[in-house]
Amino acid sequence: MVAATLSLAALMPAMSEAQAAKIGFVNTERILRDSKFAVESQKKLERDFSKRQKELEDMAGRVKAEATKLDKDSITLPEAEKVKRQRDLAEMDRDFQRKRREFEEDLAQRKNQVVGELIERANRIIRQIAEKDGYDIIFQEAVYANKRIDITDQVLTSLDGGK
Repeated sequence: MVAATLSLAALMPAMSEAQAAKIGFVNTERILRDSKFAVESQKKLERDFSKRQKELEDMAGRVKAEATKLDKDSITLPEAEKVKRQRDLAEMDRDFQRKRREFEEDLAQRKNQVVGELIERANRIIRQIAEKDGYDIIFQEAVYANKRIDITDQVLTSLDGGK
């Protein structure tokens, strides 16, 4: 009993210091979704990739139309013509799939680049806020965070203000 009391007494100063630590939380998902930079970047990506997206949609329509036409005409076509058109359709589809894959890879790369830039800027702002306001630790991932320690709005304001 005496040992337990002494152990508890030794831990009390450490517990009170931990309770006095200034803790903050930033909702990264909100930063990535709600910041002006994120919204403007998403619009720019849509503008930059819309032409290629439209070309892919047109190409998919042509492939589908050719497949439908081949199915419809296959009964009356000579075997050699049917084989040639099947080969042409397969080549058209491979070309479409390759272009679609390149499009998706390019889009994913650009999105990752934009997200990386945004996270880098947000982290710089978070460090500035931590130093200025005397935070001991700021978490970006949590199962639960009380609104009292949530500084996401402050980060968004600084981020959108270009500070």
